[in-house]
Amino acid sequence: FTEMMSLDISDSAQIYAAFVVYLDLLEGRNWHEVKHVGVAELQLICLHAREREQESLQVMVPVPVHISLSHERIREIIKKASLPQDDPDTPLSVTLAIVESDSTVVYYKMTDGFVTPDPPDDTEDVDNKQWRKKRKRLFK
Repeated sequence: FTEMMSLDISDSAQIYAAFVVYLDLLEGRNWHEVKHVGVAELQLICLHAREREQESLQVMVPVPVHISLSHERIREIIKKASLPQDDPDTPLSVTLAIVESDSTVVYYKMTDGFVTPDPPDDTEDVDNKQWRKKRKRLFK
């Protein structure tokens, strides 16, 4: 926490949000290599972490719930905070970690452009009647 305080970020609520997300990733979700990175020009603390040891680093951008984000601001965050991609066809992405005052964290993955969703993990869902209806509506 003191290392985060020493970064050139003036908003203490942003520092608190970063610390809550840091603890959630490390202790609650058991992510690996969680490191904080100050982005002074955005006045944000980003967290770089791996969900699993062999996976690539992901960028988390902690944001207090009371902060309003415009489309322009989100686009600026994606451009300046995301890590360079190995594959040039992969869009830039960051995950917004929105922190409520009671320390609840909601994660939203943001990408620069459209990304098709992954198929369901559970094969039972494919046979499920509701899933077929949902798919039919999505692809009309």
